[in-house]
Amino acid sequence: MSIRTRLKTTFLTLITAPALVFAQSDMPPVNDLPNPYITQAGYFQLPAGRDWGSSSTVDIHPDGESIWVAERCGGNINACVGSPDTNLIMLFDKNGNLVRSFGAGYITWPHGIHVDHDGNVWVADARGTDQVQDYSGETYGHQVHKFSPTGVHLMSLGTKGGGRDEEYFYTPNDVHVAPDGSIFVGEGHSSAENTPNRVHKFDAEGNHLFSFGEWGMGPGQFRQPHGMAMDSKGRLFIADRGNDRIQIFDQEGNLLDIWYQFSRNSGIYIDEHDVLYAADSESGSVNADHGAWTRGIRVGSAITGEVEFLIPDPQPDCRGTCTAEGVVADSHGNIFGAEVGPVGGIKRYVRPVK
Repeated sequence: MSIRTRLKTTFLTLITAPALVFAQSDMPPVNDLPNPYITQAGYFQLPAGRDWGSSSTVDIHPDGESIWVAERCGGNINACVGSPDTNLIMLFDKNGNLVRSFGAGYITWPHGIHVDHDGNVWVADARGTDQVQDYSGETYGHQVHKFSPTGVHLMSLGTKGGGRDEEYFYTPNDVHVAPDGSIFVGEGHSSAENTPNRVHKFDAEGNHLFSFGEWGMGPGQFRQPHGMAMDSKGRLFIADRGNDRIQIFDQEGNLLDIWYQFSRNSGIYIDEHDVLYAADSESGSVNADHGAWTRGIRVGSAITGEVEFLIPDPQPDCRGTCTAEGVVADSHGNIFGAEVGPVGGIKRYVRPVK
C-alpha cells in the first residue's frame, strides 16, 4: 500500500487539570522530587571476554521478570558492522544470567526494542551501511526486524539499506506493537530541519497503512520521535526528544495532548498500572538549552501526568549521552536503564521494601 502522509497540526487538549497545567513549553523544571531507589551496576552478566557496549534498547519479557537487551557489539557507532557474527539481542533471567542471544548479521545499530504480547522481539535499526566509511559489503540497515522469542527472523519492515520520502525508513528510532497487532514506527534520529521525522502505522502483517507528522516544533510535528509507549487506554506516547516533550496521540494519528513535565525524553515505558517511566539522558550534558532540568529517570502517572519521583544521573558530572536512554520496569517495580555512554551497559534501580 502506498504511503499517505497525514499531517496532524490541531492540538486537542484533554479537559483535565493536569493537561491544562502541564502543557507549557516554558514551565519551570520538575526537579525537586524524592528518589526512593538504590542504583545497582553490573547486574547482568555477559559471557567471559565480552564487554558491554552502548545500548538504548531494553524491554521486559512477558513473564514480567526477564529482560531483553539489544547491545551495540561492545562499542557504539558501526561496531556491529565490524562484528557480523556477534549476537547482539540478549535475554537475561531475573537474576541477571544470560539465557540466550541471537540477531547476528541483521542489524547495524540497535536503537529501539519492543517485546509484543506473544514474546516476539522487535528491534529498530537506526543506522545503515551507507553511513559506514569505506564499507564495501552487503547493503543493510535502516529497518525494523521481528524475531521469535527463540531468535527466528520473522519479518522486516522498510527498505533494506534505507529509504526516504515515499519510501521508508531512514534512521528509525523505535517500534511499538499495539494489543491488536498494529505496528507503530518512529522515524528520524536527526533534529536537523527537513530531515525525516514522522510516525508510521502498519497492520499486523506489515502492510503500511499511513504516516503522520513532519519535521517541526509545532503541535503534531517532531524533532526526533525517539521513543514510544502505549497506556491502558490505547493512547500512543511519543518521546519527541528534540522538542523536549511527550506528545500523545490516538491510534489514528490524532494529537490529544502535549506534556513537558517529564523533561527531555530519550526513552519512555508505561507499565500495566499506567506508571510512566521517562528517561532523560541529555539535559545539561548534550542540550544546554535544557540545562536547568536534572538529567535522570522521572516516574509518574500516564493518566494524570503527575511526576512523583526522580532518579538523578548517578554520575551528574558526566559529559555526553549519560544515564539511561532506554528504560523499562519489571512486574516488581524494579527499573532498568540502558545507557549509550560514555558508561554503557544496563543499570538496575531497586526500591527497597520497608
